[in-house]
Amino acid sequence: MLLNSKGKHRRPSKATRIATLAGVAGAAVAVPLMGATNASAASVATWDAVAQCESGGNWSINTGNGYYGGLQFSQSSWAAAGGTQYASRADLASKDQQIATAEKLLDLQGPGAWACAGAGGLTNDGVDPGVNPGGSGRSESKPEQAQPERRAEQPTTRSEQREAPKAESKKTVTTPTGDKVKKGDGEYKVKAGDTLSKIAQKEDVKGGWSKLFKLNDDIVEDANLIFPGQQLHLK
Repeated sequence: MLLNSKGKHRRPSKATRIATLAGVAGAAVAVPLMGATNASAASVATWDAVAQCESGGNWSINTGNGYYGGLQFSQSSWAAAGGTQYASRADLASKDQQIATAEKLLDLQGPGAWACAGAGGLTNDGVDPGVNPGGSGRSESKPEQAQPERRAEQPTTRSEQREAPKAESKKTVTTPTGDKVKKGDGEYKVKAGDTLSKIAQKEDVKGGWSKLFKLNDDIVEDANLIFPGQQLHLK
């Protein structure tokens, strides 16, 4: 993120002094700074590398820590370098607008304004990044990475369509009224005339029918209603 001029730098930067004297952040200082020569410059690839270190390359990030955008401008640095002509905060500006503002800050403070200057190889190399800060709008962030390209789905064949009901039938049992209930995967298969009480007594289930009901409450909704074909757990 951008280094606080009161921390690392021995004296406040030119941009900070101008912002302080003006008493306002934004339009008051944007006009003279935008007229500065672009003697210090870096390529877009360099700024991308700095942003990758500063914010993971997210040009619209706002984590609430007082630093904004891909290059993690503080609000005072953003205003001092004239960024408020594009947006009130860096995270609300486009990538090109953030780079254009960073170029002005680089000219004023040098690479030391960024903690990640070394990681990005940021220097006053005089290379014009060729960005176009015109227009408005939120930053680009990463180019449409949120939704990866979907692979075409294979059409379902008729044989697969016929097999689908079979797979469902393995998990359900059809009641005499035509409704489907869960089949279960227990070791006891319910027969016609069975009740939970009869099964508990026949299979010597400790705790009786109530225990049997608790063991199978995922498939038996009513203790008085079990259906042939359901498979109940006995323990």
